[in-house]
Amino acid sequence: MMQISLPEHTPLVRGHGPSGRRPRLLIVDDQPVNIQALHRVFAPDCQVLMATDGARALQLCRERQPDLVLLDVQMPGMDGHQLCAELKADPLLRGIAVIFVTAQDHPDDETRGLDAGAADFITKPFNPTVVRARVRTQLTLKAQADLLRELAFVDGLTGVHNRRHFDERFIAESRRAQRTRAPLAVVLADVDRFKRYNDALGHLAGDDCLRRVAAALRACLRRPTDLLARYGGEEFVCLLPDTDLAGAIGVAQLMEDTVRALALPHPGMDGPVTISLGVSAGVQAEGLVEAADKALYLAKAAGRARVSWVEG
Repeated sequence: MMQISLPEHTPLVRGHGPSGRRPRLLIVDDQPVNIQALHRVFAPDCQVLMATDGARALQLCRERQPDLVLLDVQMPGMDGHQLCAELKADPLLRGIAVIFVTAQDHPDDETRGLDAGAADFITKPFNPTVVRARVRTQLTLKAQADLLRELAFVDGLTGVHNRRHFDERFIAESRRAQRTRAPLAVVLADVDRFKRYNDALGHLAGDDCLRRVAAALRACLRRPTDLLARYGGEEFVCLLPDTDLAGAIGVAQLMEDTVRALALPHPGMDGPVTISLGVSAGVQAEGLVEAADKALYLAKAAGRARVSWVEG
């Protein structure tokens, strides 16, 4: 059994990323005693996930999105190098940092691990103080990268994600849906007669209107995997993984009701600011955005301030 002496405790990191949450750490080793030893080191500071084989670790990465993986190399089935390669090949997972923790200590082993995409390499038996220092370094770099990435993918006016981020996520979620055969849904929302609003009240008021609409739409999303982005102008798009048509229609109707409840006066209409929404869903991601756009056109043609849908 691995015997370790815990270092005097000092905080590992002060929150992770824009949300300030505790970092999420996945420990992967086919020997439970090694997992227990590392768990003792990091449990006070991190949300610690554990797996004893590569397949389960890959599943946890997809479901929980850890910030860092402490990964053994020699495991039955999918070994550490194979798991690391899987992570780096997946657009949704490649940002997860990997540190190999292994009994292999030959320079070629370290080189192979780094070539596979690992950020660091630690040999067993490990020194807890050294492991904490190296993990702290990688978590700090990950938090900084996450913050920069978040800022690059945020719409400056509304604070929701931008079109670029939606496009990247749509590609990644489309691949995942194709692999798992899980449904994927897209909702397009457009502020009704927004040009009239701008013409009557000015662009500053129009900008404030878009910010309030964006906040209302974002409040309707309940899952961390759901994505809201500004698609362009007064149009927003919502990406809903693992959601069928009925579920997406429910989300869209909630959005329509929530924006209407803001009761923002619209001088160009007889009533408050409203939105029209088009919904599409299916197990084939190809054509979903176009189908949602067609459904949005149907909602506009039917009188606006409503939800229409097309099954993908």
